[in-house]
Amino acid sequence: MASENIITSIDIGTSKIRTLVWSFASEKSRDFHVLWVGVSNSYAIRKGNILDMEEFKSNLDSSLEEAEKMSGEQVTGVNLSFNSSSFDVVTSKGIIAVSGDEISSEDIDRVLEMARNGVDLPNREILKVVPEYFIVDLEEGVKNPIWMSARKLEVIANIFSMNKNILGNMKKAVADVGIEVYDIYPNLLASAEGVLTKRQKELWVVCIDIGASTTGITVYEEGVLKFSSVIPIGWDSVTNDIALWARTSIDVAENLKINHSALWLEEGVDKEVEIPLNEIIQSEEGSITNLYLSQIVSARYEEILYFISAELKKAWRDGMLPEGAILVGWAVKQQWLVEVAKKILRLPVFIGLPVEKEALSETSISDPVFAWVVGNLILWNRYSYGGSPLNINFGWILESIKKVFKKILP
Repeated sequence: MASENIITSIDIGTSKIRTLVWSFASEKSRDFHVLWVGVSNSYAIRKGNILDMEEFKSNLDSSLEEAEKMSGEQVTGVNLSFNSSSFDVVTSKGIIAVSGDEISSEDIDRVLEMARNGVDLPNREILKVVPEYFIVDLEEGVKNPIWMSARKLEVIANIFSMNKNILGNMKKAVADVGIEVYDIYPNLLASAEGVLTKRQKELWVVCIDIGASTTGITVYEEGVLKFSSVIPIGWDSVTNDIALWARTSIDVAENLKINHSALWLEEGVDKEVEIPLNEIIQSEEGSITNLYLSQIVSARYEEILYFISAELKKAWRDGMLPEGAILVGWAVKQQWLVEVAKKILRLPVFIGLPVEKEALSETSISDPVFAWVVGNLILWNRYSYGGSPLNINFGWILESIKKVFKKILP
């Protein structure tokens, strides 16, 4: 990056690539200034997997060129965030004997190394190791054990990994356009960081990230990550359903979804209003009623919500999160989604906006579609300032874990 205090973050989605360029006054500063916000089309990726390398690089290059032109900064390195159906989160336990009378940072490194080595991940790369809690001798639930007196230290950690080949292709594509990857944050972590407050994380909450082709679920309790999963279904399925049942093109179906659909129709609204398809695209024929369109859209959204409810049952948190569900992503703008989600999830439900900070107020990024990219920037500025470019190997993982532990845990 041309300036030491300039951060460029890119969220790679199935339908859009979102680029955000920020500057901040000093290391760890909370005083951000948005230099450029941009959204470009993404045509060559599906569920986090590149389908056409050349087209993907072209889309990425176009986004970066516009970022440089509009911000006036030379972009040489970026932080990436994306969702992938290949993401996996497993829980691992590490145990060590404390080397001295008190727990040191070296002991933290060693116990996290043990947790990392305790999982067998063939053909997978580890992205992040996030401690859930520590056990100091027999005392469970410790968030920050450093300098505590102890003889034995244990950790329960969440290991984030993804398919090695998919990640390799992503890094190769970015390198081929002349850009370094400084860090990668799965949207599971980034979207939650972008919208959740410290209080919400303490009082039990789930962040639900409905993307184009995947839906991410992240549960926080008592300030720490408790459960994460990815469902391989998203907003594009709604478009496909409309195209199939209305017998129309994908472009018309997308327009119907965004501009004409609702999950239910209000009382007093004529439920048999015809929507002529040729008013959307002249070459189209036929029509669809608003009632039929609502039924198509509602069926798919309800399916997604029932899948989410099933995932929460796995974590024993179905209907049991006091701070409720925070929804992010373009799909959450669907009319009446909050009301339907409350009924199916049996939780308070809210639309998530990037957490209020000086630079976010009254700007175009105070929007649920920017939760991932804003969370990415917050995470990088907090944990990885001045770090070396991404090199996923054993030494880098330990250094990254150490930084994350020191900053995440109070």
